[in-house]
Amino acid sequence: QVQLVESGGGLVQAGDSLRLSCVVSGGQFNRYAMGWFRQAPGKEREFVATIIFSGEKTVYADSVKGRFTVSRENVKNTVYLQMNSLKPEDTAVYYCAARWAYTSIVFYTTGANYTYWGQGTQVTVSS
Repeated sequence: QVQLVESGGGLVQAGDSLRLSCVVSGGQFNRYAMGWFRQAPGKEREFVATIIFSGEKTVYADSVKGRFTVSRENVKNTVYLQMNSLKPEDTAVYYCAARWAYTSIVFYTTGANYTYWGQGTQVTVSS
């Protein structure tokens, strides 16, 4: 059974930074493409970032490009989301997601592509 557990959320001020972590247990982490998504109140879930299983390639939503960085440590079965220059519009529940990846040349940017999900961690950015 594959489980994902996020941590690192909290209440910060605009301009601050946070680093989210997602630890994956079960399965074969080094073959999983990992994604970060977020959902704000009253809004649909949206893609934030994804990283291929080797960690060499990443893709970001335009809204976070240049501010957020996704990375992973396969030896620790962990994926991270470093969030800098946070804005009030970044306020949301952040979820990590995983799926088996057969190739490193396909990026998965929609939630329907992912098999496993964490429970989410709240990020609140005050102005």
